[in-house]
Amino acid sequence: MTAPFLTAWFEILDSDEPSRILDLISDDFSFSILFSTGGDSATDFAGGRPALVGYLTQREKGTRTHHQLAASSTGRQELFLGEVRRAGVPEATFVAAGQLDGNGRLARLIIGRSPAVLFGGVDVQPGAAGLPAT
Repeated sequence: MTAPFLTAWFEILDSDEPSRILDLISDDFSFSILFSTGGDSATDFAGGRPALVGYLTQREKGTRTHHQLAASSTGRQELFLGEVRRAGVPEATFVAAGQLDGNGRLARLIIGRSPAVLFGGVDVQPGAAGLPAT
């Protein structure tokens, strides 16, 4: 399964015009991005459209890219597990959950990001940790 909306969202966010994501949100959009760069603190960017504009303004445009590790969707809800890379080097793992409204616009978004746990390099072997062997 995939998360087509969130996949497109992160592709736009990584583009030369990340502000195009503003065209994809509903009138009652609300979000929270809990952003950790390590250590004991994190910044919570939260609110509606004006807060998202503020978040986009402070971002380092063109320095980080988002890469899908896993994604799924059920109805209007999508989940996206990804890796943030800086110049191709893994920097952090993030998980995003979004809910679309009846018009296909993003109404709710929550993202958690941390460099403390990187998923990208993990190779799960069949039979490990109780997984069935094939």
